[in-house]
Amino acid sequence: MPELKLFFAPGTCARVPMVVLEELGVPYSWQLVRFMKGEHKSPQYKLNNPKGKVPALVIDGEALTENVAILLYLNDLFPDAGLLPAPENSLEYHRQVADLCFCSATLHPLVTRIRMPHFVAGMDAARKVYDAAGKAMDEYFQLVEDRLQEQEWWYGDTWSAMDAYLYWVFWRVEGANYDVSRFSRFVAHARRMEERSSVQRTNENEAEANRQLEAEGLKFVPPELPAE
Repeated sequence: MPELKLFFAPGTCARVPMVVLEELGVPYSWQLVRFMKGEHKSPQYKLNNPKGKVPALVIDGEALTENVAILLYLNDLFPDAGLLPAPENSLEYHRQVADLCFCSATLHPLVTRIRMPHFVAGMDAARKVYDAAGKAMDEYFQLVEDRLQEQEWWYGDTWSAMDAYLYWVFWRVEGANYDVSRFSRFVAHARRMEERSSVQRTNENEAEANRQLEAEGLKFVPPELPAE
């Protein structure tokens, strides 16, 4: 089995592969990337991820970036773990890729605008960005809600890596006061995720990382959103 090391920062989408790695139960290590110190833009870190972002998964010294690629790689590396349903044909496989891309390319940009609108447009326009992103997110939360009407997980009765990605989206915007209560099935999905030991262990890792950042004076606290 290869040596696995995940570069991680609290709150980021690096939680997604961490949950999956914890779900797999395989040996891996994680390393905290200190954003407030600029470590993600350092030449040393960019050897692993030249984009200056997390996550980066280093496999026997070789780095892989982007959540979609990382999750697909882990699914290939551990084919018996059931991270994704075994596709019956090429079209079904590529639909799974499209599902993961839905999280990374459609939902994630809206998460950023809901969670940190000031990064996108500055404080003066932060409220407008937040409100517009929330309105856009409503449609996609309803899509997930509809999908979960008759099933517990995205692919039916069986948990998958897609559920880990959807949970990160939910968790991130719930923590930014986006009204999730309108989507009862998605809320129930999130609560089921929080019962999983993989999520609980990820929360412990994140708490440890936050303690390190607090001790170093490097914990990021987003500014308050301007009043409406």
